[in-house]
Amino acid sequence: MAEHVTVAREGAVQVVRLNRSEKKNALTAAMYAELGDALRTAREDADIGATLVLGHPGIFCAGNDMADFLAASQGGGMLAAYALIEALAEHDKPLLAAVDGPAIGIGTTLMFHCDLVFATERATFHTPFTDLGLLPEAGSSLLGPRTMGHARAFELLVAGAPFGAERAKEAGIVNHIVASEELEAAARASAEAIAKKPREAVRMAKRLLRGDPAPLKARMQEEGALFLERVRSDEARQAFMAFLQKSAR
Repeated sequence: MAEHVTVAREGAVQVVRLNRSEKKNALTAAMYAELGDALRTAREDADIGATLVLGHPGIFCAGNDMADFLAASQGGGMLAAYALIEALAEHDKPLLAAVDGPAIGIGTTLMFHCDLVFATERATFHTPFTDLGLLPEAGSSLLGPRTMGHARAFELLVAGAPFGAERAKEAGIVNHIVASEELEAAARASAEAIAKKPREAVRMAKRLLRGDPAPLKARMQEEGALFLERVRSDEARQAFMAFLQKSAR
């Protein structure tokens, strides 16, 4: 079976690719675990200066694999998602993403943890949390308003309105919009340039820009407890079943 998350070293850049295009890169518990491991490796490896997260042409990430997510929520599989979220909070090296096509759920909330995001005109950012009876995750309830202001954060994270690339750039979660055929090259060039800079200076500067991580970690814990409560609610179960039935048609 092909790996659903591939990790490669390109000089001082760690390149992480979501590699489940047949399922639109929907994340399973195993993929969450692999992503968390990649971030921890990058943080601890002195030879890595930046991490770049990629999808495939026309798709970045469809969020959670709903069938896998439902199974994980009944057992210990949610721990893998929490491990990734914790790794994001602790990650103190440059993190970049290149988005072409839909970025749904965690595919969008990941952007709040990235330092540079490249997107194409066909990139869309969508978090249908409340449609599924759920809540914002990965610290997005704190980072969203901080980045975009309350009104736009509410529109994206609660109302579930899709943001196109231009709106996402205006809101502050996308840095550059480039042509699809130039996306990966542009993101790689930026990652390589950052990785060449004095590494400890970059890490210290990122820490200053991000500020004290304690409030973020506390919010993530609060979100996690409430999220798990919501997953087990009748409201969310009914929304999940409706989603799966619709997807099966």
